[in-house]
Amino acid sequence: MTSISKRSLLKTAALAAIAGAVLVGCGKKEEPAPATAAPAPAAEPAAVTRAAWVYVGTPGDAGWTFAHDQARLATEAHFAGRLQTTAVERVAAGADAERVFRDLAQQGNDIIYGTSFGFMQAMVQVASEFPNVKFEHATGFQLADNLGIYDSSFFQTSYLAGIIAGHMTQTGTIGFVASFPIPEVLRNINAFTLGAQTVRPDITTRVVWVGAWFDPPKESEAAQSLINQGADVLLQNTDSTAVLQTAERNGRFAFGWNSDMSSFSSNAHLASAIVNWTPHYIASIESLRNGTWQSQRVIGGVQNGVNELVKVSDVVPAEVRATIDSIKAQYRAGTFSPFTGPLADNQGNEVLAAGQVGDRAFLDGMNFYVRGVEGRVPTR
Repeated sequence: MTSISKRSLLKTAALAAIAGAVLVGCGKKEEPAPATAAPAPAAEPAAVTRAAWVYVGTPGDAGWTFAHDQARLATEAHFAGRLQTTAVERVAAGADAERVFRDLAQQGNDIIYGTSFGFMQAMVQVASEFPNVKFEHATGFQLADNLGIYDSSFFQTSYLAGIIAGHMTQTGTIGFVASFPIPEVLRNINAFTLGAQTVRPDITTRVVWVGAWFDPPKESEAAQSLINQGADVLLQNTDSTAVLQTAERNGRFAFGWNSDMSSFSSNAHLASAIVNWTPHYIASIESLRNGTWQSQRVIGGVQNGVNELVKVSDVVPAEVRATIDSIKAQYRAGTFSPFTGPLADNQGNEVLAAGQVGDRAFLDGMNFYVRGVEGRVPTR
């Protein structure tokens, strides 16, 4: 209640008391006034949180940026007027990203999300300049007091895609269109291969690196190169639909990546490995609003709905679908990991002993191909 309304009530009460005294002094009988409820205090308007997202590409119709943007919109709807969001598209890593992060912090955003691995150093720098602003970086590994990390476990669904690929390949050669030789991508290449090898131990995986997260012409060229080398089932760790569409034109199979890409292919699409960032963004904004936000690394997966394999094609046999469902259940129960020993790299070196499960340090430090992947990991 404001000070003005309090003064008004006191003034009204004083006048009523004076009037009552006058009436009694004149000998008139005063009836007691009926009791009235005190006016309820006006509800304080809920504070509006301001959040910004920085994208390496554009939302478009599918892919990495699309998945983040869909989650941003869903989060904004969840908070219904209590959250104001901004999205900046096509931001390059380096100086451009640093400029954008700094500008968003100066505009008064409470939290800023950087959605590309390449944004990490720019976020570390700008976070140090704005200690009262919170920052979160997707897929990175550097923390600060006001900088957190969020990530997903795509290797889980890459393994499931590999099982399907092992059943569907006719040539025994599968292909992977890769972006950059970092642990995140190597985990997916290796998990895809290990999944396929549960069906055919002699599976060979060929990899083409494109040096970009989103470059449809390069992705298409890489996919065509793999097909020309005999690969008849393709997976990718890039953002566009180009790999799937190239497989479609060549009568081969492929998977969607980051989001449901089934609508971009009539025959080639086997399933889509998707990521749903909405649960994390809602939890992050809620913690910011209630004062419990903290710098931490949060990693989601199939177990909490962040990763999923969806729209499995009808051409995939029923028994394969059942295997996929069984492994999903094991992920949710925490009883299965694709990286369980014995496991060797493609040079014959043991990387996990029998029965040993790769821990977080193992996953974060992955710098090798497993047996069955051709070639050597390129140096950056």
